Amino acid sequence: MPAVAVPINAIALGPGFLYWAPLASAFPANTVAGGVFTDTWPVAWSLFGATDKGSEFNYELSTDNVEVAETLDAVAVVPTGRVISMTFDLAQIHATNFKLAVNGGTITTTGSGATQLNEFAPPELGSEVRRMIGWEAQDSTERLVGIQCFQTGKINISRAKGADKATLPNEWTFEKPADGSLPFKYWTTGAARA
Repeated sequence: MPAVAVPINAIALGPGFLYWAPLASAFPANTVAGGVFTDTWPVAWSLFGATDKGSEFNYELSTDNVEVAETLDAVAVVPTGRVISMTFDLAQIHATNFKLAVNGGTITTTGSGATQLNEFAPPELGSEVRRMIGWEAQDSTERLVGIQCFQTGKINISRAKGADKATLPNEWTFEKPADGSLPFKYWTTGAARA
């Protein structure tokens, strides 16, 4: 076999940046120059902040085999569902991220500066709020937006001694948006990421 050159021009590094926004917020403009995204995210989008170990995008397709008596092999494989999610553990623990992690609620602030008090109350069951979730690669060559997402993960905050920091776990499950569009969009820049 002749020697071949294995491509190594699309290796992805770094945790990237995680964003959230209210439903129906504008997507980034996705302006590209010099092989990278050069636009900032629209004003409705806010950063989640630092994470423990970055994030994971998960796409799991469920299938069933169509079988007939005359063959041992499946004659078709049909999709029966899918689960799409983004998981991350936030190192930024504050009332706003807590509100996002429990899908809503209210934050009441009194005082200011050294006397500021922030009181959080979770949402009533059934009145939870969906969000949009965004991610951009560290090198600004990839972007992803979950269009309608619901935080479905268990919140388990562990407090420990020493340098073991507490984290706020998040697992945002992507839903089919009410307008019938697809659950997420993914964009890349340049020929290497095509």
